[in-house]
Order: sequence, then C-alpha cells, then structure tokens
Amino acid sequence: MIRRALCFPSFIRKSLLIPPVISPYSNSSSKIGAYNGYASQTSSLEVPDSAPYRENDEYADVDWDNLGFGLMPTDYMYVNKCGAGQHFGHGQLNPYGNIHLSPSAAVLNYGQGLFEGTKAYRKENGQLLLFRPEQNAIRMKSGAQRMCMEAPSVDQFVNALKQTALANKRWVPPPGKGSLYLRPLLIGSGAVLGLAPAPEYTFLIYASPVRNYFKEGSAPLNLYVEENFDRASRRGTGSVKTISNYAPVRTCTPMDSFLCFFFVSRIQKHVLMAQLRAKKNGFSDVLYLDSATKKNLEEVSSCNIFIAKGRCISTPGTNGTILAGITRKSVIELARDHGYEVQERAVAVDELMEADEVFCTGTAVGVAPVGAITYQNTRMEYKTGSGTICQELYNTLLGIQTGAIEDKKGWIIEIG
Repeated sequence: MIRRALCFPSFIRKSLLIPPVISPYSNSSSKIGAYNGYASQTSSLEVPDSAPYRENDEYADVDWDNLGFGLMPTDYMYVNKCGAGQHFGHGQLNPYGNIHLSPSAAVLNYGQGLFEGTKAYRKENGQLLLFRPEQNAIRMKSGAQRMCMEAPSVDQFVNALKQTALANKRWVPPPGKGSLYLRPLLIGSGAVLGLAPAPEYTFLIYASPVRNYFKEGSAPLNLYVEENFDRASRRGTGSVKTISNYAPVRTCTPMDSFLCFFFVSRIQKHVLMAQLRAKKNGFSDVLYLDSATKKNLEEVSSCNIFIAKGRCISTPGTNGTILAGITRKSVIELARDHGYEVQERAVAVDELMEADEVFCTGTAVGVAPVGAITYQNTRMEYKTGSGTICQELYNTLLGIQTGAIEDKKGWIIEIG
C-alpha cells in the first residue's frame, strides 16, 4: 500500500530531541517508529492510509463545542517494552490500535499494572502545554516499586508524553474547548501462570480529546457518602495508582496488588453497586470513608476531597490509603500562596455539617465544586459559584495550565 511520512518541523524536534525513525522509503528492516539514539535530524513517522492524518489539517474533524469525557481514538500511541531486571530503552510511536497480550499476561491474571493521567492544552499561538509531567513520572516509579515492576525513567516518561502529544496535535482542542487527555500505562505484559511478577513490561501512552469529566459539566456535584463499601484499606495499595484500585473503588475494598484478580467473581458481584445505586438516586458520585473506623473522609471515586471553613482548607492526609494527587498537591500550594491555611489531616465526616465549601480535585475533574452531600439521609448544601475559594483556585490552576496566567513555579513544559 502507499505510505506517507509525517515529519516534525525543527521547532518540534528541538523541544523533543526526537531520535531518528526509519523512513518508510528506507531499505532498513527495522520496525516502523523504532529508533536507536537521540539526534537533531528530522524524524519521520510512517502513516498507513487508514490513519486519519491529513497534512494540511490544523484540527481533527471534531465537534469541539459538544466534547465530553469519553474515548475518542487519536492517530498515534507510544509503546516501549523491557524485560524483568532490565531498563527501558527507546520506544516508538505506532498508529493507535489494539495491542497483543498473552491470555496469561500478569496484568490480566493478577492485576499487575499502573496508570497515570495528564493533559495537554493548546495556547492561542498553537503551542502545547504539559502540566508537571515529571510528577506523574515520579509517582509511576514509586508505584512500580510497590508493584514489583520495572519503570521508565523520569526523562523517558516525559519525553514519551511530549512525543505522544505532538504526534496527536490535531486532536488537541482549541483554546477554551478542552484538552488532550494523555493516559500512560505500565503493565505486566509477560506471561505467567503462578503468582509472580511478569517477565516483561510494557509502557504505553494513548490520548483522547476531552472536556468535562462529570455529566454535570461545570455544575456543582451532588455526592453520596458510602458506608457499606470501602475504597482502600490500611497497608494496602490505596496510595498507589494501580489498576487494581479502580474497578473495586466503585464497588468493594481494593485488595493488595496481585490478589485483586483472584476475586474477580466477587468483585463482579458487587461491581458498580455503590456507583450505580448512587447514580440511580440522582447523585454524581460516591464519597468514601476510611475502612477502619468509618468516621473519616477518604476520597471520591477518582478524585481527592477538600472542605473549607472560613479561610481554613482541610483535606485528608496521605497516610497510605489516599492517593497523593498531583492536582491536589498543586491546589494546596496555590491555596497557601493565596493566603489560606491548609491542613492535611484526618477529616471527620461530621465536619461536613459545618463546612462552608466542599470541592474535589484531580487531573480529570480539575477543581470541581460540590453543591451537596448526603450522609445518613441528611442532605448538606454548600456555597458554589462566584466568590468561592473553589472558583478562585480553579481559575488560578486552569490559568496556569492553559498559559493565561504566568507560570512562576516552573510547572509548565511548552512544546511545539
């Protein structure tokens, strides 16, 4: 079939240090997209006819005004592999598509996998912005150690994000219309039968243009406090962004690493029970309590929780059961810059009754206001909208992420 080469211009190559890729017109037998070392020369990506890339298109054919938070496959994904006890080398950009896994892959049998989430925003001048990607890399390395996995270096991780974002640049929404969600995955792709770490690991990144995570859009959330199911348990993996935390997070107690998939039938029995029950009753999501006492707040299904009283903001401390969110960390720093007192501590569920505001933070949700929470048949309502702490922090964070506010913290990486 006829193939076309996509060449990055010099300003992209300089920002990425993209290594050379074998041209589709070369006689080399190397895999498409493979490379051997860093270089400043032009790199090419082989694009099959089936790929939805057209050289003169600035944007993909998307209804940006009606963009939600759902998978919209883009042109390319990044793939890198390494063996157990080895280090990741050079990865490659491939056309987006299915991956091949053995039925006995560790990720399928024992849940040996991690994921991250970050976003790329488009500036008015067309440049792309990444927000603190090195923090995602550090968190993945920490999680990989906990899950007995090999992990890419921070530099490899960040460079892979840059390549993926630029290769899918036409899918990055116009300014003010959303962002390109980037999903790095680290999975035990090697085959195992008995319970053991995988002999091979795959690091990949795919992307999808997104806007609001919740169906309410920017409207305040309506949460339900869940008392029958737990999000995480002590000495478990609640502080790790492992895939084994997220199917159960909406259903039952997450289990330690590999053991999760032994109980798939039990999980399936309860899967989505808490979430579906909440949705059926008109709630946006579920707010979980600690598994030990059922007296302290933990997290919403996929984001951190904050409460505010006067100029004091409190959020559950990262004590081993709570994920150390990057948006959480950033909001805490910004709030202190704005003169607020921020406490990271055990937050009793009873404090919801006295709070002025409640809001959630996360890569997908940003900074989202909570309008109401129901606990033990009591509905509590909170301030939302203009003049709130939540709105102030949302505006500041989004302004930095999109380039509307000067980044004085070195959080932003700008690429072509």
